[in-house]
Amino acid sequence: MKQLNSYLLAILFGFTSVCMFAQENTRQMLKQKTEKQLEEIFNSSPAISGMVAIDLTSGEKISWNPDVQFPQASSIKIPILMEVFKQANEGEFSLSDPLPVKSENLVGGTGILKHLEDPAPLSIKNLGILMIALSDNSATNALIDLVGISEVNSTLKSLGVNNTLLQRKMMNSAASARGEENLATPEEAAKILQLLYNGKFINPEVSKEIIEILKTTGREDSRLAAGIPESTSIAFKPGFIDGVSTEWAIVLLEQRPYAVAMMESHKVKGEAEEVMEEVSKILFNYYWRIGSASEYGTYVK
Repeated sequence: MKQLNSYLLAILFGFTSVCMFAQENTRQMLKQKTEKQLEEIFNSSPAISGMVAIDLTSGEKISWNPDVQFPQASSIKIPILMEVFKQANEGEFSLSDPLPVKSENLVGGTGILKHLEDPAPLSIKNLGILMIALSDNSATNALIDLVGISEVNSTLKSLGVNNTLLQRKMMNSAASARGEENLATPEEAAKILQLLYNGKFINPEVSKEIIEILKTTGREDSRLAAGIPESTSIAFKPGFIDGVSTEWAIVLLEQRPYAVAMMESHKVKGEAEEVMEEVSKILFNYYWRIGSASEYGTYVK
């Protein structure tokens, strides 16, 4: 009798293992098809592209040129915001403290402060919101003065991020010409987003507050949003300078949230201008499918 029970258990275990293998195999096939679609898009573009997407449920990644450094434009404002919250948490200042924006920090490009006459001091937190929501370069430069470039980079290194660097203020073309560019890799940007989503930067409350600020950016400023339904919330920061387009985003897809960092350099005007939009649509469809389907690929309401 014991031998019969052992035999039946062995059969049941074997059947279960086969089913699990079949399920994992079809998931792998779906991932491979997705990666092939992405490869075709990246190869068709004359630009240099990099991308890392992380399944925030399983930690599994899809990547393309993950370790290439790209100029970041305004996407580098996410690490700056993180440093502001870190120093506030350490008691260096309060987020409610007023911070004047010095005249030398009133610069061009995006933002509203440059248009105001003698802007009154705003709270540090409100400057952080302006830095993200309106990508205000003047607010950004005031916050860089507050927290320090070296301190931002030191915090990044403490997170195991060594190739993401803040090297200059916003709209400093002379520094950019000297090669003092603000840089990141898709791999490290995605890692930072994963830390925030998992509540592991400082503490869950701080991480959540940073994500809430990232959600204030208007979707009209996002290229990734073109591939994501309006009903799905995203927390993101894009960046644009001549020849470069970047975006870091946490896509809060109910069925399967994911983080994506995509970057392009050496872009050619008028050619392959919707690479990021096409990639975003493919990624959303992939994560929606694996989050919505049963083990056999049936979509379950």
